[in-house]
Amino acid sequence: MRTLFHIFVSFLLGSTFLLAQEKVLGFEEYMAQVKAFHPVVKQANLQLEMSEASLLEARGGFDPKVEVDYENKEFKGTEYYDNLNTSFKIPTWYGIELKASWEQNSGEFLNPQNVVPEDGLYSAGVSLSLKEGFLLTKRMATVRKAKLFIQQTQAERDILVNAILHDAAIAYIDWLQAFKERSVYETFLTNAEDRFQGIKKQAEVGEMAAIDSTEAKITFQNRQLSLEAARLAYRKAALEVSNYLWLSNTIPVELQQDVTPVPVAPSEMDRVLALSGLALNDIDITNHPKIQAVQRKVDQLQLDTRLKRNLLLPDVSAYYNFLTTTPEVANSFINDNLKAGLQLSVPIFLRKERGALQLAKAKEQDGEFTLENEKLQLRNKLDAAFTAVQSYSDQYDVIQDIVTNYETLWEAEIRKFDLGESSLFLVISRENRFIDARLKEIDLENKWFRAKLDLFRTTVQNPDAIP
Repeated sequence: MRTLFHIFVSFLLGSTFLLAQEKVLGFEEYMAQVKAFHPVVKQANLQLEMSEASLLEARGGFDPKVEVDYENKEFKGTEYYDNLNTSFKIPTWYGIELKASWEQNSGEFLNPQNVVPEDGLYSAGVSLSLKEGFLLTKRMATVRKAKLFIQQTQAERDILVNAILHDAAIAYIDWLQAFKERSVYETFLTNAEDRFQGIKKQAEVGEMAAIDSTEAKITFQNRQLSLEAARLAYRKAALEVSNYLWLSNTIPVELQQDVTPVPVAPSEMDRVLALSGLALNDIDITNHPKIQAVQRKVDQLQLDTRLKRNLLLPDVSAYYNFLTTTPEVANSFINDNLKAGLQLSVPIFLRKERGALQLAKAKEQDGEFTLENEKLQLRNKLDAAFTAVQSYSDQYDVIQDIVTNYETLWEAEIRKFDLGESSLFLVISRENRFIDARLKEIDLENKWFRAKLDLFRTTVQNPDAIP
């Protein structure tokens, strides 16, 4: 019985703990939730899957192919012709197509060139098109571009996920700032109310001037107004956070009003955002996802330029097939029986081809200019981001000391007021300065965190490395 009682108590305590856990939302837990379930993150991953499907489609251009061509004509009891041609083709990487075929034709009015032995005719050979390219064919270029597109999509996916995580984190720290500001006003509202009630009672018995009671009441009312504004700002910030919270089945989650954020230490933010130990000299610009995305676009444009150069070549198509009636004999293909063909076409002015090549070169050069410009902008952004983080870190250290000093002055003024050596005006003045300093400290912390998040967005840390 005692064991059952302990189990029941443990169950109640465990349930209470879970309920308590639901009242707060930590930064790391929040970011993990956004990364796992936000629809835009899923869309980014879907884009990567689509690029991989494009590569599979491009590789299909090298799939072996079986073809069957059959024609038959009978009229008034006469078989005009009965033609059957089957073939098996294997495209190769360098534009040469291997082909094996078998044809069997018969009929009263058969075209003489289609006459074959009674058991059919076998052939094996190759075909190629010079204009289609040899070192770079359209099929080769399609596969290579599909591979480059996967790399480009991966980089763009990292940029997109990084941007969503950045915006989500901004929403969280704004929510945290609003929470801290609300807490400040709640604390000082309580102080103002206690002070007002105490001075009011003293004024009623004649120990203090009635005007002091009025001044204390005004301060109390101002604190009420400030707290109400802070509550409104906090609720708006909480709703903004809700925009980034989703369940696994793409159902939005509304943040309940009694759920609060958890204060974030700078070291925790660095760990969650994979910024710990990151330095400007550690970042390789060429491997940056944004640069990689632009570079892959340039690589695709270079492939287009190479293909357009092929258009300047003569359009030469050729094929050569060995013929035999005994394919089971390996050396039967080594004979003088053959079927070959050659087709030549050469545009006189090549204006269409030269125009296409010039356009491709211009696009390639435009892409290279964009790449160099992106590199320069990225270097400057990284430098500015690191500088901002360090600057706000130094400012935050200073404001913390200022807040401590203002608190000391405020507490000393309260003691002097209690001893009758100060006035209510000075106490409220010191309190206002202390409140302003505390709010500035909260604001500077928010700016410091925003600088870290801007650094996170600029460096585009790998989303897979984020918890």
